[in-house]
Amino acid sequence: MTKIKILSTGYLMHESEGGIGCTITLVQDEDKYIIVDPGTTKTENEIEKTLKDENLSLSDIDFVFLTHSHYDHFKNIGIFPNAKIIEYWGAWDGDKISSRKQKFFSDNIEIAKTPGHSIDSLSLIVKTDLGKVAIVGDLWWQENFPEFDKVAENNDVLAVERAKILELADYVIPGHGEMFKTKQS
Repeated sequence: MTKIKILSTGYLMHESEGGIGCTITLVQDEDKYIIVDPGTTKTENEIEKTLKDENLSLSDIDFVFLTHSHYDHFKNIGIFPNAKIIEYWGAWDGDKISSRKQKFFSDNIEIAKTPGHSIDSLSLIVKTDLGKVAIVGDLWWQENFPEFDKVAENNDVLAVERAKILELADYVIPGHGEMFKTKQS
């Protein structure tokens, strides 16, 4: 079964205090390793150390999946020398782009468009031993927060996408917080 491990729990700090970091997640799908949102919260050496704790190196990562193209979610994208990048516009292998609709993962992983926070938002829906886990970027920043996303491109669309995820998933990994259970789990 596919495995998920949160490598770094994201956070939000008060605007006057500064600082923001996204949740960085490792997904193991059979023999493939995926980093979801490599973030800004860790330096290359810190990410390297965290992966070493999992008996992995930066070069072991096969894919980096971006939930959306906001800097706090992708700053460290270039530190994985062998990784293909999957984002809204396609799948990148070096300077070559192909459709992200091709099959990269097992049947345990689905890529879903989840606009609202931004037009280019994607979520990774992963079947695990716990049930279905949705890694959603800033569809939610943290559990039940924000109710109204002041930086969202479209809060009406965001509400629709949130409802879909809550019906589909047993757990949600938000963009800047800990994994939480949905009401169906």
